[in-house]
Amino acid sequence: MDRREFSKKAGLLTGGVLVSNPLLAAIKDNKYVSKRPPVKERLFTSEAIEKVIVDVKKQLKDHKTAWLFENCFPNTLDTTVYYKEKDGKPFTYIITGDIDAMWLRDCVCQVWPYMPYLNEDEKLKRMIAGLINQTVKSVIWDPYACCFYDDFERVSFWSTEKYPVKPGVHHQKWEINSLLFVIRLCDEYYKITKDTSPFDDVWEEAMLTIVKTLKEQQRFDGPGPYKHYRNYGDNYEYFVNHGYGRLTRKNGMIHATHRQDDPCILPLYVPDNLMAIVELKNLAKMFREFKNNEEAAKSCELMRKQIRNGVEKDAIIDHEVFGKIFAFEVDGYGGRILEEESTVPNLMNLPYIGYCDIDYPVYQNTRKWLLSEYNPQYIKGQWTEGIGSTHYPQPPQRIWPLSTISRALTTEDDDEIKFCLDQLRNTDAGTGFIHESYVVDDPEHYTRSWFAWVNSFYGEMILKFLKEKPHLLT
Repeated sequence: MDRREFSKKAGLLTGGVLVSNPLLAAIKDNKYVSKRPPVKERLFTSEAIEKVIVDVKKQLKDHKTAWLFENCFPNTLDTTVYYKEKDGKPFTYIITGDIDAMWLRDCVCQVWPYMPYLNEDEKLKRMIAGLINQTVKSVIWDPYACCFYDDFERVSFWSTEKYPVKPGVHHQKWEINSLLFVIRLCDEYYKITKDTSPFDDVWEEAMLTIVKTLKEQQRFDGPGPYKHYRNYGDNYEYFVNHGYGRLTRKNGMIHATHRQDDPCILPLYVPDNLMAIVELKNLAKMFREFKNNEEAAKSCELMRKQIRNGVEKDAIIDHEVFGKIFAFEVDGYGGRILEEESTVPNLMNLPYIGYCDIDYPVYQNTRKWLLSEYNPQYIKGQWTEGIGSTHYPQPPQRIWPLSTISRALTTEDDDEIKFCLDQLRNTDAGTGFIHESYVVDDPEHYTRSWFAWVNSFYGEMILKFLKEKPHLLT
């Protein structure tokens, strides 16, 4: 059954009009009243972003899609941004939504769709500069942590771990991409604004800390200082070898204990290493342009080359059905895990993070595998399909909209994009927001009603297609 037939069978028509699913048919009488907080209760407002919302709503002919965009696109600004100035320097703390902590990865993704408008709104630009300052401060405080509090004296519940976290740290889970997203934010800010004011000596200290940490986790000179073990005895969070993880052959790739909050099975997590190839190039350029630091730039370039060699040797495998594809995790000895995660980066969104073009053969083969029964996280129901996550135990099977958005952003196929747009439109359970996950064919059973990252990602997707494929939305 092709996608168009699948949509019709499910009760979805192209154009996003639901005709038969009983849960979603009930939504047709919704008046689409804005779900944004009252103006006085919004944490941060941007004139540029408000203008975008007005302009986009005029162009979106489907009232439900326009309503979702109006609610979702500004959700990060409305509800998660805490901006302040200290000694004349901006600092921006951005919580993830219903968890009062700032993930380095999430906060960058949350503001990413606002970046193109920085030169149109000085207030917005200063807020993003404050986020650079906040993330830089966090990296220096603990480069192995993934999420932080605004107050570095606040003690986390996880301080009782066998290897306790520092005050100010919510989780100390070593995820490579936490550091990579800080680089990504800085690089994009400069490309758009040409403003170097955030790139002071403190910034350079943080960037050198990032390089040092990534080098440590190549583990050429030993396992490094980080290890992880949760003392409540849950095997899901247990790492062999005294908290360092499974043995590996050192091939230049960076080791991790976690990816997207969950523990790695094999320590060489491929999507993060592919993202490192991209961001180390950007960091080398910034070291040269901002600090005239040739030594640090060359260190980035050498590490980038070592990672690429390791990936080409150990992370691209021959699948008996799909040919050459990217593995999900490897150990350098020939061991591999074939799976997928729904967040960014993952194997689906490698073109989105700038690693390769959509038509790169290994990526295309990988994508076909991802959307097949050979991927243990691929879920297909009667009228919904998508990719799930290891983050929640199964059953029940849960589709993650982050993966559906990534799927839409990494194809040129109008039918596939339309399928994703329709599914996102019709699985909000009438709330006006996108959720972290929902049970296949039963979107009323969802997790996290307030998850700002996926709302921002949805807004980013709508803006992209309105610009590049307006016929799918207008």
